[in-house]
Amino acid sequence: MSMNDPIMNAFTIIRNAELASKRECMIKPASKFLGEILKIAKQNEYIEDYKMDDNNGIISYKINLNGKINTCKGIKPRFAVKTTDFEKYEKRYLPARDVGIIIVSTSQGVMTQIDAKKKGLGGRLVAFIY
Repeated sequence: MSMNDPIMNAFTIIRNAELASKRECMIKPASKFLGEILKIAKQNEYIEDYKMDDNNGIISYKINLNGKINTCKGIKPRFAVKTTDFEKYEKRYLPARDVGIIIVSTSQGVMTQIDAKKKGLGGRLVAFIY
């Protein structure tokens, strides 16, 4: 497994665990940025819960799955998006209107494209889940 994109790798681990109908998976090494993404996945009920373990500066996450993810992927390159352009990317990455979320890194932190639109923020696309 290549370690060049930790977010992409994390989503691959989650997706494979979901496909195998597993109840949990482990992501290691990880980052606090991934923690922000997991927080959004939990808020939107795509995962049951997650727990961070910081072992001498090496962060790992134990994720409890609930079987609600059909697919999830990191987005590369991390496109810069204006608020007016979200719809174009929703059409590209999500299967239907109001199905799934795109996770965006903005100047006010990591959030869904829905929240970014409400706040009138652009940002960089990180991943999508549905």
